[in-house]
Amino acid sequence: MEDKEMLSAPVGSEFESSGNEPTRPSQRLHLILLGVENVQRSAQFYEELGWKRAESSDEGFVKFDLGGYALALISREDFAKDSLYSSSVGTGFSGVGLIYLARSAEEVPRILAKAVDAGGVLVKSATRTHWGVAGYFKDPDGHLFEVDYEETWIFDEGHRLVVDPTEDSPENK
Repeated sequence: MEDKEMLSAPVGSEFESSGNEPTRPSQRLHLILLGVENVQRSAQFYEELGWKRAESSDEGFVKFDLGGYALALISREDFAKDSLYSSSVGTGFSGVGLIYLARSAEEVPRILAKAVDAGGVLVKSATRTHWGVAGYFKDPDGHLFEVDYEETWIFDEGHRLVVDPTEDSPENK
């Protein structure tokens, strides 16, 4: 299935690897996602450390540019719900996730398949979300990874995340 089809599917639609070979993600992470009790209070903590909130942040998802990747804050409750945990407390849900941003929607199920082939555990199939296509796996030690594709993310030519593009950014030239 191609990006256009996947991104036009209803939210909640799930996708399997399309019979293509599972895809290896490039050797990088793009986001460190922290589930927090109060997004604004946590954002204020990082701002008081001298970190600058990314202009592309919103009330429920605050980002701090870390130079090619970002620290992102989301409500612990929203994060647990998105990754199919029944509760954000008392369930073993750590509130921490590492995110790989795929180059295309069709890459998401293929990368999830590769993770399973490598010994990971599928937590959530590639699923149509309000923003794109995403799924989760755990590595053999139980660390939660999200594989996500959204058209809003911007990358430089080396597939490094551009959190807040400027006039000098490669994608604006």
